[in-house]
Amino acid sequence: MRTTLTCAALALALGSAPAFAQSGEITIWSWNVAASSLKATIEGFNKQFPDVKVTVQDLGNQPTYDKSIAGCAAGGEGLPDIVTIENGEAENYWSQFPDCFVDLHTLGYTAEDQAKFPDFKRTELEVEDKAYAMPWDSGPVAMFYRRDFYEKAGVDPASIKTWDDFIAAGKKIQDANPGVTMTNADFNGDSEFFRMIANEQGCAYFAADGQSITVNQPACVASMTKIKEMKDAGIITSADWSTKITNNTAGTVATQMYGGWYEGTIRTESPDGSGKWGVYLMPSLTADGPRAANLGGSSLAITSVSNNKEAAYAYLKYSLATNEGQIAMLKGFGLVPSLISALDDPYVSEGQPYWGGQAVWKDILGTLPKVVPSRGTPFQSDAEIIVRAVQTKYLGGGYPDAKAALDDAASQIASATGLPVEE
Repeated sequence: MRTTLTCAALALALGSAPAFAQSGEITIWSWNVAASSLKATIEGFNKQFPDVKVTVQDLGNQPTYDKSIAGCAAGGEGLPDIVTIENGEAENYWSQFPDCFVDLHTLGYTAEDQAKFPDFKRTELEVEDKAYAMPWDSGPVAMFYRRDFYEKAGVDPASIKTWDDFIAAGKKIQDANPGVTMTNADFNGDSEFFRMIANEQGCAYFAADGQSITVNQPACVASMTKIKEMKDAGIITSADWSTKITNNTAGTVATQMYGGWYEGTIRTESPDGSGKWGVYLMPSLTADGPRAANLGGSSLAITSVSNNKEAAYAYLKYSLATNEGQIAMLKGFGLVPSLISALDDPYVSEGQPYWGGQAVWKDILGTLPKVVPSRGTPFQSDAEIIVRAVQTKYLGGGYPDAKAALDDAASQIASATGLPVEE
């Protein structure tokens, strides 16, 4: 059955896209609040495209990656129409399976469309003249904190400018609130704290051109050193994703550092915390140092095996390239827009009831222009496995210092990838 939309109506909705979006069904793979936020856009999308049925499947983060990589390896077998892809893992797909996803330019994605998104969000999604995915959300890092725990200890978050300030505040907060830990980090299964602080300081696993290894550069060493100082000070306990949520709800943690998308996780998973939480900028290594980083952020890609590519592209254009679609996801689930125009939407400047009336989105999104781009490269997964193991060993006292630990990590990454270590 062909869609009943007229050429004029569809052209208005899609701009320069092909004239007819097919009717029928499209299926999307995603996870957690990202999946929930996509579902929140369906009603608005169907007002423009009533003949397209959208089904969002919440597979979980790792299963989405595993199943989509396996599907690409099998020539597209079993893949849906649209796959959610994290930016840090994007180049794993394109380098291994360049034919698994559609070049969006063939569906009408123009240079004007691309310019609606910041460059740092597009770097890993575009290879030469091809655009394999459209930017979705970003992850400007923020400190999500319990107002009541800080107030009881007499700690003003505005006074926390350095990580040393954070350590001192953590000790006071834990003393004033028995059973409460200052913060959590997944030291066993992730390098999240290290990646956030290193990005803040302008350091990453790889150089910006992806041609050399930089994980043992001075800024990365300083970042890893500070993490051990925090751990040794007793203000961090190890907790995975689900345990952090449990701690948020139980009131046993005072602060969580994450990308801005974590706003939706706290608000939806811990509804009884309404009015108790607030947000402040991440501290830095020095009082006048940078206080912005990015963690996470995803994109949507259309598979080459999709039988409804035009309809899938119509959905991408609505959900990711219109303020209506982006703000619907921000309002409902805290998915932080990458679409530049969405940052000027009046909703961004509104005080949020859950957050004690604080205009958290203005504060969080205000850091985006200051984020230093950090490229994943096709070797991100290999490097991540190595850094996690080295981090665990270092935090357990297995290296004399952070420099020795990250020198070892750099050497291992070089062996695994064939890339040189930057001098």
